Amino acid sequence: MRTFVHDAAVWGVASPRRPSRVAGITMAGFRVRTLDALRMVPHPAVTLLLEFGAGSPVVDDAAGRQQRGSVVAGPGIGSGGAVWARGENVECVQVRLSPVIARAVLGVAPADLDGAVVALDDLWGREVSRIRERLGEVSSWQDRFALLDALLARRHETGPPVDPEVAWAWRRIVGSRGLTRVDGLAAEVGWSRKRLWSRFRSQLGLPPKRAVKLVRFDHAAHRLVAGEGAARVAADAGYTDQSHLHRDVVAFTGATPATVAGEPFLAVDDIAWPTRGTRATP
Repeated sequence: MRTFVHDAAVWGVASPRRPSRVAGITMAGFRVRTLDALRMVPHPAVTLLLEFGAGSPVVDDAAGRQQRGSVVAGPGIGSGGAVWARGENVECVQVRLSPVIARAVLGVAPADLDGAVVALDDLWGREVSRIRERLGEVSSWQDRFALLDALLARRHETGPPVDPEVAWAWRRIVGSRGLTRVDGLAAEVGWSRKRLWSRFRSQLGLPPKRAVKLVRFDHAAHRLVAGEGAARVAADAGYTDQSHLHRDVVAFTGATPATVAGEPFLAVDDIAWPTRGTRATP
């Protein structure tokens, strides 16, 4: 377990030594004594938070709703700076699921989450308590990762897949880092625009144009965290100009690019998910 320090907060961070047996699943473990008002920055993946420690994380959204314990959220959750996490003595495993496998793993499509943070108990019932107990019983992070990977792989094997055309369109968007022209995607898969847009949204949880913006934002945000200048990031990431980047960052996070560059939710990624690649889970 490595240490990540941000202001007065000290996080313990663990990463699996081996990749998941299922493409599109990545994990990281966290141990935080005091988690103060952590802004959840939108990410192009479905997020699972499985807690097992003495404490319990609390997730607050803009509507005043609170979720405690293990939760799940669809891609892009937290837009506008609307979702914050906090807690004491938090121990958890965070799982990022590519939207193309999320329906199989979760048992519901990301669109069914309706843009909210949802208690995992509402989806998996008593299984969540059993997972929590088993995570607490094992002594090492690597064993916890292996336990969860086996569980998620079993669910993936038996769950319904998305349409191959939808999966291809998503991977094209991710591979281009959000620079793909969405108008051409339908023609490339041989579908009508209406059909692709409808299937994409219902199966992945967001429309193609939103997916492009989210993937582009995620790539730009991590470059800002790495210390690159906003003007250079805007030019390389496909924004019209620096003002365009500024507007996009504010729309997704409720904060300026300078503030986002120091967000711990993003800065911890180099430890938690050290192989960055395109950032979005493929």
